[in-house]
Amino acid sequence: MTLVVAHRGASAAHPPGNTLAAFAASVALGADWVELDVHLSADGIPVVHHDPDLADGRGLGDLRRADLPGFVPSLAESIDTCGSLGVNVEIKPDGPERLRGALIESVVDLLVALGRPERFLVTSFDHSIVARVRTLAPEVPTGLLTFEVAELVGLVDRAVDEGHAAVVPWWGMVDESFVDRTHARGVAVNVWTVDDPDDIGRLVAMGVDAVITNVPDIGRAVVSGG
Repeated sequence: MTLVVAHRGASAAHPPGNTLAAFAASVALGADWVELDVHLSADGIPVVHHDPDLADGRGLGDLRRADLPGFVPSLAESIDTCGSLGVNVEIKPDGPERLRGALIESVVDLLVALGRPERFLVTSFDHSIVARVRTLAPEVPTGLLTFEVAELVGLVDRAVDEGHAAVVPWWGMVDESFVDRTHARGVAVNVWTVDDPDDIGRLVAMGVDAVITNVPDIGRAVVSGG
């Protein structure tokens, strides 16, 4: 059955998402997984926020964890709030370059320490990031994000060659043939970000493994046939 992944948590109900309230609501609204975005604070704590900067222009990488606004949770707090749900950790590539290595290592260290690596999927649009995750902790599943049609052709080959569990394209790029070919090679197809129930229904009929959505309650209704 297709999994319902709450994009930044239940972000439509708790905009813009990536907050503890949005993650808690994902559980209540029937999500199977939560997707969230991770950066690194100046003192080396992985924190959850979509952009590398706050709305006032201050960079997350220039602020200590204690100096961040209360609505920016740590990755550890976020995972705890997700309860039994799986967690798709997207490592963002647009933070300070000087922190990238530490960001990757801090995320990997936390996920390994928490155990049950199958509960997690680490993804990024920068495929060198997930390749590094594979090197550090091959037991942690990884996936390749993309929104480039041209990149999609070789994406499955790369996933197979490097041992990634999933490809994660924008939903409008996939069709049933692509899903079938990818499954034949042992790779999952998770799609982002789709909210329209008719579109979700078509993707479920194609056999995608997961739909990432801002409205997990609608996704759950469609997947469950309601």
